[in-house]
Amino acid sequence: MARRFIVEADGGSRGNPGPAGYGAVVRDAETGETLAEVAEYIGTATNNVAEYKGLIAGLRAAYALDPEGGVQVRMDSKLVIEQMSGRWKIKHPDMRPLAAEAKAIVPPGRVAYEWIPRERNKHADRLANEAMDAGKRGERWQPKVPPGGTLAAGAPEAAAPADDALAAPAATGAPAVGWGSADLGTPATFVLLRHGETPLTPEKRFSGSGGSDPELSDVGRHQAERVAAALAARGTIQDIVASPLRRCRETADAVARRLGLEVRVEEGLRETDFGAWEGLTFAEAKERYPDDLAAWLASTKVAPTGGGESFAAVTRRVAASRDKLIARYTGRTVLLVTHVTPIKTLVRLALGAPPESLFRMELSAASLTAVAYYADGNASVRLLNETAHLR
Repeated sequence: MARRFIVEADGGSRGNPGPAGYGAVVRDAETGETLAEVAEYIGTATNNVAEYKGLIAGLRAAYALDPEGGVQVRMDSKLVIEQMSGRWKIKHPDMRPLAAEAKAIVPPGRVAYEWIPRERNKHADRLANEAMDAGKRGERWQPKVPPGGTLAAGAPEAAAPADDALAAPAATGAPAVGWGSADLGTPATFVLLRHGETPLTPEKRFSGSGGSDPELSDVGRHQAERVAAALAARGTIQDIVASPLRRCRETADAVARRLGLEVRVEEGLRETDFGAWEGLTFAEAKERYPDDLAAWLASTKVAPTGGGESFAAVTRRVAASRDKLIARYTGRTVLLVTHVTPIKTLVRLALGAPPESLFRMELSAASLTAVAYYADGNASVRLLNETAHLR
């Protein structure tokens, strides 16, 4: 049976806004045992932002213990409890993406919210203050109770890694590629090809993995032939892997015919599922779902309307495929025919860039990008959005 948890969360700001932090504790609902503590100094923020971040951290800690578990959230913030319960409208623009992020962690049917007086929330309040004190000293707060509640007293555990740490290449402390790559052997090189145009491309419509799966347009087929000719002239591609979506398989097939290679399909290379936004222009999505779109733009952990994928979820999926393909194609040059989000994600992870960099890259239809992966886990971006073959 799924476990049941109690999450007590709090956040504070010394100045409102001012130096801020949050704290959350996860307890076993049956025994009351403390299973996990989380806290973090978040810089300058308001009380409400810190409280929401405490809620998010507590929900994530409970979800990590049992993704199927039920959660009873207890907080002394009337605002957060009433807004998350749906009884109060979320008016402040800073709160909307945070509330959307919290709602996406545990399905609504498995979480309930309860207001408690401040004196009953002392554990979470203490953690928030510990985090703010640590931040003031220039230190990072360390938990005394790890997930599971088994750490011996006086033996602090390192903080849990962020999503990006889980998705990053495995090696740490390796020399920068530009200095040490000559001694690491031949890398696995991924030449990343965005598929050719479809009828939706010039109209700039959301076209992911949850929509109509369009085929290439006449322009897209011409682009595929042009890039196939350019890759044949270079003579470096040894293998071809494609997203399962039709536009990528058609583009990959055009290259494969030129090179005399087979195409392997990799499910993890598919585009983001944009949910209810599939087929809409950005303006149409903004008009129909303004709050959801604003929340999505504010956080890569927020999913599109109607059960789509968050960029954080896509990152985990793409990183898993990347690691599998690196192991399979060590020392080889592989053409990956995929989509905008997977290509941007691979570039972002290779550079160690923040999640918001996804919105700051341009990738044209039928463009080429290249990333090399070395034996020590380092990566080197060698090409980005190259389109000379189309001119």
